[in-house]
Amino acid sequence: MSSPCLRRLFATVLAFGWLGASEATAGTSTTVSAPKPASGTSTSAAYVLTNTDRISVTIYQEEDISRISRIDSQGRINLPLVGEVAISGLQVAEAQLAIARAYQESRFLRSPRVTITVEEYSSREVSIQGQIRNPGRYPLPIEASMSIVELVTRAGGFNDTAKGTSVRVTRILPDGSKQNFDVDVESLIKGRKAASVRDNALLLEPGDIIFVPERLI
Repeated sequence: MSSPCLRRLFATVLAFGWLGASEATAGTSTTVSAPKPASGTSTSAAYVLTNTDRISVTIYQEEDISRISRIDSQGRINLPLVGEVAISGLQVAEAQLAIARAYQESRFLRSPRVTITVEEYSSREVSIQGQIRNPGRYPLPIEASMSIVELVTRAGGFNDTAKGTSVRVTRILPDGSKQNFDVDVESLIKGRKAASVRDNALLLEPGDIIFVPERLI
């Protein structure tokens, strides 16, 4: 094949190769979708907000009333125009709805799109005392839950004299009142038929105090 023919063939191959690469690149870019403005992707929608969490409240296309603030000791956040809104103890998705509802009911905004992002998590600890091998304070995982069985396991298990069928969980509510739960942890651990569905579903919250009593011999 003559030299001019070879040059034309080489140029054709290069042109087709460049076109193929361009099409491949274009095909890849179309699979990337832009994020929605109020999706709240940085914080799990299931995360339960608690007192002293520092959060960002963003309202789509309403920058003037978007805020970064800390949830107070009463479980509330102070927002422009609507004042205090109670959100402690709510999941992020629930708190977003509560804030949107506050603006709707006050007739300031018709269809607010609220996004909550946790900027700084509060101290998330529980304490366990009594007849347990390693009593003390234990951190709760961020954006995840922990059951009382998991806490007892992490704390080394019960002592030989522990009354594991009547473990007391004391919870301080946002209004300062106390709520107590008596949990048959021993039955849950051993898989007994006496194990309660309610006990198994109980998830620990920041500030919970767990006490393992001594078994009377």
